[in-house]
Amino acid sequence: MKDHFMEEVVTRHKNGLSRALYLFSWLVIVVSGVLAVFLFSTVSASLTRGAFQWQPLVLLLLSGGICGYTYFFHDKILNEFEYTFTNGALDFAEVYNNKKRKSLGSLNVKNVECFGKVNSEAFRRYVSMPGIKRMNWFLNREAELYFFYFTKDQDKKMIILEPSEQLVEYIKEYLPRGAYRE
Repeated sequence: MKDHFMEEVVTRHKNGLSRALYLFSWLVIVVSGVLAVFLFSTVSASLTRGAFQWQPLVLLLLSGGICGYTYFFHDKILNEFEYTFTNGALDFAEVYNNKKRKSLGSLNVKNVECFGKVNSEAFRRYVSMPGIKRMNWFLNREAELYFFYFTKDQDKKMIILEPSEQLVEYIKEYLPRGAYRE
């Protein structure tokens, strides 16, 4: 058996809205940041005059909070998933704006109980099971989606992803007998 290695990145097919939201988040950061600086000078001036007003302080905290929150989380608007397949082991990661990478976990394909397309009868049976933890690691609902069903530490888990046809063929080679369902 030869070695199989494949790495693929899943991006949004229709990325216009995400890009617009990302640019809008920068506008929110700049406007709320400038407002926070202006309000800080107003609050500090009112303190030096001895005529403290609480309204500018509340607005300062609100605009500063909006600026900080938007700054730290705006990269998550532009996300993509990365699947790395190495001889039967799949590693999953989420990448934010090509800057930050968050590892989602690993899966040994030989431990999978069922693998197949999301539009199959097997998927409908497994997804309706009580107590199943579902992880959606895909971006395009209109893409050909597949699922893994497995049990880990007596927890029922399902991963839904959008692999390429070549990756599906590699996965099929390492699956246990009878785990692939059409």
